[in-house]
Amino acid sequence: MSKYKFRGDYILVHAFVAPFRSKLETLPYDFLTSIPLSEERLYERGFNQAEALIKEAGVTPSTLLQRTHSEKQSKKSRQDRIHHEQVFQLKAGIDIIGKRILIVDDIYTTGSTLRHAGKVLRKAGAKTVCSITLARG
Repeated sequence: MSKYKFRGDYILVHAFVAPFRSKLETLPYDFLTSIPLSEERLYERGFNQAEALIKEAGVTPSTLLQRTHSEKQSKKSRQDRIHHEQVFQLKAGIDIIGKRILIVDDIYTTGSTLRHAGKVLRKAGAKTVCSITLARG
């Protein structure tokens, strides 16, 4: 997993895509989105791992959120992760009122990242916000 996430080994997405695609087919959603990376983190990693998974599954992801740059989550303690400030905003011009949102993330550690993203989406009027992750850390 670290080769995929931190070392930019894109080809490894193919090891995950078949089971991910099968699961996606069972889930109801109006918008499928990924946890966004800050521009700095995207530059470091070369690609967004969750977004790559969506694309390789044959789905076009919806870009609903944007993220401000912050310290790497992997460098934070469990307590710091749980109590970090909101880093997500809804992108301008996005209407999700009454919609079902499915968020894809690569690794679930404390759930803090998904809770923060979900809070923004629910506040913007989403009917439901659910998530699917590739791995549990």
